[in-house]
Amino acid sequence: MTRVLVTGATGFIGTVLCESLAGAGYVVRAALRTDSLVPSAIAEKVIVGAIGSTNDWTGALEGVDAIVHTAARAHVLRDNPTLTNLYTETNVHGTQCLAHAAARAQIRRFVYLSSVKVNGEATSGRAYTALDEPRPRDAYGISKWHAEQQVMRSAAGSPMEAVIVRSPLVYGPGVRANFLRLMRWVERGWPLPFGGVRNKRSLVNIWNLCDLLLLTLRHQSAPGRTWMASDGDDLSTPELLCRVGRAMGRRTRLFSVPDSALRLCAALVGRRAEIARLSDSLVIDIAQTRADLGWSPPVTVDEALLRTVAWYLGEGRRRAA
Repeated sequence: MTRVLVTGATGFIGTVLCESLAGAGYVVRAALRTDSLVPSAIAEKVIVGAIGSTNDWTGALEGVDAIVHTAARAHVLRDNPTLTNLYTETNVHGTQCLAHAAARAQIRRFVYLSSVKVNGEATSGRAYTALDEPRPRDAYGISKWHAEQQVMRSAAGSPMEAVIVRSPLVYGPGVRANFLRLMRWVERGWPLPFGGVRNKRSLVNIWNLCDLLLLTLRHQSAPGRTWMASDGDDLSTPELLCRVGRAMGRRTRLFSVPDSALRLCAALVGRRAEIARLSDSLVIDIAQTRADLGWSPPVTVDEALLRTVAWYLGEGRRRAA
């Protein structure tokens, strides 16, 4: 049986990924920061400490056939110099350390979960593709781009096959930040000033993302390339809010405010970045992923929202408070 090492195995994405891997017949080994109880989908665990430039991966990689590296210093809306250093240590140096060790151990395949923020922050008229010149604009996006390069460099000249998957905002049970707040707004029935927003945003639900990650572990066309992930159903902010409302069985209350006024108000209260993500477009082209990997997102947006809302109405409210 194929043994897969997963970093970030107990996190938001990693938990579902490990379940999917185990369901597909893989032996899942989790790389953990500290010893802890793990879900039954995880067959083995190794303690590696905080991911950075000094990890010793020798024992963790013994008997491993493939790696899915999802662990990262997560993006936050308000970057500062301290966070920049943390992004570099975890996302760049940590990935480099693991990728170099994996290449030396002749791991068959290394799948790295990256971010569309490598491409940029917003689109205008044309969707992002994997062939576009990277234009990361913040410390997090820059760190993910540098990490991608480290993975590819480590694989060059070795038997290891490297795969990059770039993801937009991921949602599902356990989601945080803006998406969680959005569900809270809809549940409380607050009037929301986004009725006039005419943007388009690509999202990916956690089940579609994990399905694609599994496919890149085995597909012969996956190595050496970057693949774009999304649900394939791009939504404006008003459309997303209304669909969340339908999933909750609640009416979404929207009114229109001129874009300039919306952004000005956001700037005055220090929420410029949050409003930009609700007003700007960010669209991903997954045509190449569909064509070359034969992949179609298996879970629709509406089904994924129903599952996410069910989680929110259960335990998720506490996180949004």
